Amino acid sequence: MTSLITSVETLREIEQLLYRQASYLDNPDLDSWMSLFTEDGTYWMPAQENQPDPDMYLSHIYDDRVMMEIRRRNFIHPRAASKEYKVRCSHIISNIQVIEQDEDSGDCTVTSNFHALVNYLGEQRMYGGTYTHQLARVAGELKIRRQRVDLINCEETQKSLIIYL
Repeated sequence: MTSLITSVETLREIEQLLYRQASYLDNPDLDSWMSLFTEDGTYWMPAQENQPDPDMYLSHIYDDRVMMEIRRRNFIHPRAASKEYKVRCSHIISNIQVIEQDEDSGDCTVTSNFHALVNYLGEQRMYGGTYTHQLARVAGELKIRRQRVDLINCEETQKSLIIYL
């Protein structure tokens, strides 16, 4: 990938994709959320600062499409704990920056900051950090190929996450 100046239209498309992702998690609508990913898409939340890869180190979450589907099914299952208590979320995304872009394919790497407020079982939790999205153009549409979620406090003990951040 090469760095270059991104058009206003492309920046707007990237912003809308990230905002749509946040909205799907806020609702929560995991079917629509998963549709934002490529078929080989992954979601990774490292457990260490500057962790180089998910294969040789422990991660909070490292899901491919199969694992995303399992989590989605567990989340919506009639006997799932998430059905007994409403999950409420609010995501705020800022500082969206394209750091690399391939002029030919339209693929790009984007970073952004996030705050996510999650309320579940009468407890409100605050998460913050940085997203890194590797986006791919598939049939003319931007999709998420890789999402990395670097929590500010990634090395701290995390309570069970009921929903993706």
